[in-house]
Amino acid sequence: MARTAQKVESLIAEDAAMADALSVVYEHTDEGSDEVEWSDVSDDITSGQWGRMIEKGILVDGDRGFELADPDAVGSALDGSSGGTTSTSSTDVDDVEGTTWSKWDKLAAVASIGLFAGYSINSVRNVVGGAVDVFLGPVESTLPFYVVIMILAMLTGLYSTLLQDNLMNMEKMGAYQERMKDIQKRQKEAKERGDEQAMERIREEQMEAMGDQAGMFKEQFRPMVWTMFITIPVFLWMYWRISDKTGSVLPTKIVLPFVGEAGWQTGVIGPMQAWIVWYFLCSMAFTQLIRKALNIQTTPT
Repeated sequence: MARTAQKVESLIAEDAAMADALSVVYEHTDEGSDEVEWSDVSDDITSGQWGRMIEKGILVDGDRGFELADPDAVGSALDGSSGGTTSTSSTDVDDVEGTTWSKWDKLAAVASIGLFAGYSINSVRNVVGGAVDVFLGPVESTLPFYVVIMILAMLTGLYSTLLQDNLMNMEKMGAYQERMKDIQKRQKEAKERGDEQAMERIREEQMEAMGDQAGMFKEQFRPMVWTMFITIPVFLWMYWRISDKTGSVLPTKIVLPFVGEAGWQTGVIGPMQAWIVWYFLCSMAFTQLIRKALNIQTTPT
């Protein structure tokens, strides 16, 4: 039964008009208890629709004509299609484009772009670094600098994970991915059977779905904006503390895996300095631990 129901749903997904055509055949067979011939339904459905039912194995040879392979499955599938459960343009998918940013999201985006200037403009870096040093300076004076970086990596990993969990709609993203998978599957099936009409309809639907990517990018970028808004000042403080003439940090060197002892500004992976590598190693490790501990999912399934 499940196999026949899938075939019916597949036909309806390819062409919504197939639901009406299947209903006509279902009624003419008296809900599957009788047989049907082409002449019985030729006024209500097209020869193409009739042929697709035979090709899919929904209609099979009977004694005098054709009969439904599994009347119960066809009836169940038709009942389901009337509620729109098999439609690829579900409300959930259409809502992907409906993601909107508040004025605070937009302000955070503008502020993040402005903070980026601190990496190349000393005056901006000095202002931001000095302001953040009011809070982090006392911590650094009591703990080794590599421990301070570990704490900052843990905190940034925590709030970035929480922001993703609260600001990203996994249902919308999952619905979009399901839609794209379904389109690709139906496109492959239509190509295999050489159905040009179905291919054209699927191509139009695919172009429509591609437009949803703007909504997907907005959905994914929203928590990233807030993460950058908080992380960039922390990063600028570390950069300011190490590279500018504000006194040496203690200890003056760090021991990294596979690298050994290195100065904070020593390039250990190409141009990436030791303090950046240490921060990213700590951040990746703590982020994974936080996600496991809080059972937070940051990707759609």
